[in-house]
Amino acid sequence: MSNRENYKAGFLGIIGQPNAGKSSLMNYLIREKISIVTSKPQTTRRRILGLHSETAGQVVFIDAPGIVKSTSGLNSFLQKEAEDVIRASDALMAVLSISEDSIERNQEIIDMVTKSRKPWFAVMTKTDLTDKAHRINLLRELIKKNGSSALAVSIKNTTDEDRKLILDECIKVLPKAEAPLYDTELFTTENVKSIVEEIIREKCFETLEFEVPYQLAVQTRKFDEDAKPCPKIFVDIIIGKETHKPIVIGKGAANIKKIGAEAREEIQKMMDVDKVYLELNVVVKNNWFENATAMKELKYVINTK
Repeated sequence: MSNRENYKAGFLGIIGQPNAGKSSLMNYLIREKISIVTSKPQTTRRRILGLHSETAGQVVFIDAPGIVKSTSGLNSFLQKEAEDVIRASDALMAVLSISEDSIERNQEIIDMVTKSRKPWFAVMTKTDLTDKAHRINLLRELIKKNGSSALAVSIKNTTDEDRKLILDECIKVLPKAEAPLYDTELFTTENVKSIVEEIIREKCFETLEFEVPYQLAVQTRKFDEDAKPCPKIFVDIIIGKETHKPIVIGKGAANIKKIGAEAREEIQKMMDVDKVYLELNVVVKNNWFENATAMKELKYVINTK
């Protein structure tokens, strides 16, 4: 493989507005769920790497948080994380949703990728929204005007042909390489503990409302994958306000039981085991999302370089 003249490999940053469908698209392309997906915007908080390998090359997808504009706290970390992904990538895929009411919001993403001067292309998402169908041609023209091609996809109604078209375009924009960057049997560089934390955070987003999931973090206290008779996982759900604790727990512990049950089922499937012992503990760290030290402890560290 390393001697193939046209072999390509590199990092492809996935850039878009919050809730544009970036994580769903990456999961679909690598055929594994490694990025969490919810109906709420700004679910992705840190870059996640997904790998697709084939004869023609290897694509290392970097799923970035949605673009936000903020200079403080957790949102500042999210903004810097997205900007760092652009800098770290060899090429970019702009994910533009036709559900976006403001054309300026999609133009912002296009401006960011063109400013990087890196090879890029665009994927239009949520094209199944029939009441927004008129926007497809408008968005396609906008992308063409900015010097790139556009593919259209609906994750709900997609085909293997759609997937191949996107993957072919991904490989096309990557640099030539002598060999893959990672083992071709891998589909992610994430470890099991990180994936478990993301699964639990996803269930929190799905169960809880308003600002609560946005001011919440997940931290593993103990992870014993080799415990008998089953793996044992102890996790803290960190919240920013004392008033959020009864909301997370729920009446009669309904919410925390629901989060635990749904997370446990998905973790067992991911780890390919019959049973997992999962213990969730709700911990209050006042306004952790505005405290640099607390954010660092939770691995939300802003790179100032």
